[in-house]
Amino acid sequence: MPVLIAYILVVLIWGTTPLAIVWSNGSGHFMTAVLSRMLLALVVALVINALLGRRLFDRPGAVWVYLFASLGIFPNMPLVYYSAQFIPSGLIAVIFALSPFVTGVLSAFILKDNPFNRQRLCALVLAVLGLGVIFRSQLALDEGAAIGIAGILGSCVLFSTSSVLLKAQRTSVDAFNQTTGSLLFAMPGLLAFWWLADAPMPALPTQAVAAIVYLALCGSLLGFTLFFFVLSRLSPSVVSLITLITPILALSSGALLAGERLSTEALIGTALVFCALVLYLDLLPFRRHPKHR
Repeated sequence: MPVLIAYILVVLIWGTTPLAIVWSNGSGHFMTAVLSRMLLALVVALVINALLGRRLFDRPGAVWVYLFASLGIFPNMPLVYYSAQFIPSGLIAVIFALSPFVTGVLSAFILKDNPFNRQRLCALVLAVLGLGVIFRSQLALDEGAAIGIAGILGSCVLFSTSSVLLKAQRTSVDAFNQTTGSLLFAMPGLLAFWWLADAPMPALPTQAVAAIVYLALCGSLLGFTLFFFVLSRLSPSVVSLITLITPILALSSGALLAGERLSTEALIGTALVFCALVLYLDLLPFRRHPKHR
């Protein structure tokens, strides 16, 4: 597959995932939606691996790769689905766009690789300011929004921790096996949490079922596999643009398909976050170049 097509598909899938999560939460317990999505994705992935004769544990260290990758599914995804009950889907994407900042901070502590220069420190301060404006605006509308925002921030930490720990591993695993292995390792935790939550398995409406199937096949399997494919073939600066594009798509799809609207104050906070991302990713349209002598 051409890398450009893979890149566009990743943006489209990740930009519509937040709204699909909200829709899949439309009936029943949030853990029902999480477990249904991940279980379906795992079954399909295992069937594909079996048909192609692929092995998950074909090299030393693969267990650790799957274990650290699974943190992005459990406990991360239950936290995302729980938080999605309190805030709009577009706002989920905007807050999750802060993950590059969280990854940078964790890299400095875990990998001893400090990515922050003066410009990126300014971007971090601007991002925190934007988040504060969003938090204040949502809290004024609904006190439950504080829970949603805190939950998505926690999800950012879990997702970024998973990414940083994976970066520290020397074992290389292909994208599809990494997705399959992470689902397999996350499943015991998902099943245990679903059982402890005493979540029922009701008859879901058509919209919720369609959203779960979309999230399982596209959001979980196709999305992550294509992302790892893109990451292996493009520069980090180009890949990082996904973080900037997907919130815009998520905000647009939420407004057009679900009638979601953000207050003026929330839009100002969102703009500050986008400006911080542009500054952090060094995407300014003009740069100061040294004069030739």
